[in-house]
Amino acid sequence: MKTLLSTLLFMLALPVVATELVPFTEQQRQAMQIETAAIQATSTSTSANLPGKVVVPNAQLHVVTAPQRGLIETLLVAEGDVVRQGQALARIQSPALLELQSEYLEVHTRYQLAKSNYDRVRKLNKEGIIAERRFLETKAQYQEVLTALSRVKRMLELSGMDESFLARLREDRKVDSTLIVIAPFDGVILEQMTTAGKRVEAADPLYQIASLNPLWLEIHVPLVQIANIRPGQKVIVSSVNVSGTIITIGKKVHGTDQGVRVRAEIREGAEKLRPGQFIQVQLAIPSDQENYRVPRSAVTRTGGNSFIFAEQPGGFLPIQVRVLAEETDAVIIGAEIPTHTRVVVTGTAAIKAAWLGGE
Repeated sequence: MKTLLSTLLFMLALPVVATELVPFTEQQRQAMQIETAAIQATSTSTSANLPGKVVVPNAQLHVVTAPQRGLIETLLVAEGDVVRQGQALARIQSPALLELQSEYLEVHTRYQLAKSNYDRVRKLNKEGIIAERRFLETKAQYQEVLTALSRVKRMLELSGMDESFLARLREDRKVDSTLIVIAPFDGVILEQMTTAGKRVEAADPLYQIASLNPLWLEIHVPLVQIANIRPGQKVIVSSVNVSGTIITIGKKVHGTDQGVRVRAEIREGAEKLRPGQFIQVQLAIPSDQENYRVPRSAVTRTGGNSFIFAEQPGGFLPIQVRVLAEETDAVIIGAEIPTHTRVVVTGTAAIKAAWLGGE
């Protein structure tokens, strides 16, 4: 009586599309290797696999160039090396650096003389001893030398020479042709773009360096699906168990595949991905109502309709459902069924044969 009552209560909770119970004994279930699992309530579904590419955000990618022309003496790091800000990357023997240092010392000497003369003439002008015209001429000469000094100093700074180096240069007046190229920030060497022994000009590329967290996923989404995509939605890379968030949706339709480029940001788990890697990505699509996720094997189709088999005492009850979305290994269905329902996930074909054979 208790079993019959529970079955009746369950059937009252089911939609009107439910049909008659398909009887199965425990022995038959074991013989047919029928297994069941609880349905999973969900308010989102995931799209089919979409092609994506891992890229480095623009602001985190930097090309290290030669500050001056010269000969590459030594490359101190290689592709794949992790580097720290200020770490030496390469040594270049640069005659141009010698010329700049010599010019700096010469101009600095002229600057000291011009400044001393300017200070003296300015004082005499305030006292009315010399004419205004001479003061203005001396001031113009001083400013001209100051501009030349600022130019050479800036060129040396761009070559990696900081203020402490310039102070030592002014003190001991020893020039050095060795130019040390340093890392601009913490990162990873993505590409070595030259070799030792090669002559380079100023601004020739040496290394490509990048910070690899966060990373971007550039996903090509078919135009027909773009209406359901919003910034902030979740993206899933199931192959490496990583997820991220959509940050931008492109406005351009690419002619090759009529797709729109959607960009997602990956923070947690970014170390599992590599720039340039092509991967399969799924988009999490929110739903206005709670639906259910079941394995693909749980859904059977007949007569143009989709059904699942709900476990019941003494057998299984066919229930018509609406297939809302198809994922890689699962299906999102819509149906008014109790959340504790268990459905057949293995042996569906055997139950379907018994059900249709009994009609």
